Amino acid sequence: QVQLVESGGGLVQAGGSLRLSCAASGRTFSSYVMGWFRQAPGKDREFVAAISRSDTTTRYADSVKGRFTVSRDNAKNTVLLQMNSLKPEDTAVYYCAGDPGTTIFTVPRYYHYWGQGTQVTVTS
Repeated sequence: QVQLVESGGGLVQAGGSLRLSCAASGRTFSSYVMGWFRQAPGKDREFVAAISRSDTTTRYADSVKGRFTVSRDNAKNTVLLQMNSLKPEDTAVYYCAGDPGTTIFTVPRYYHYWGQGTQVTVTS
């Protein structure tokens, strides 16, 4: 089992940057595919990015491709989401999630473990 805690959210103007961090507890962090999702008020939770267990494969939602970068450090049990060129439509609560499988899924239901979320607000 792994416990996840996100940090790094905040308020930023459009065009700015934020870096989200997700700290994981447990000795099996490297066994999890790690994903980032977000949920805006009144909307479903949507996929943002994910990274394979060995840090060799990443996947992004089309809406963030070229602007966001996901990375992980298995030695530090941490996964990061660097967000550049932020837009007002990126405003949401961002969640870190872990999947003990090997496939990178973009659907929330495949992820077993979730953090509490961190708010990102982008003003125009």
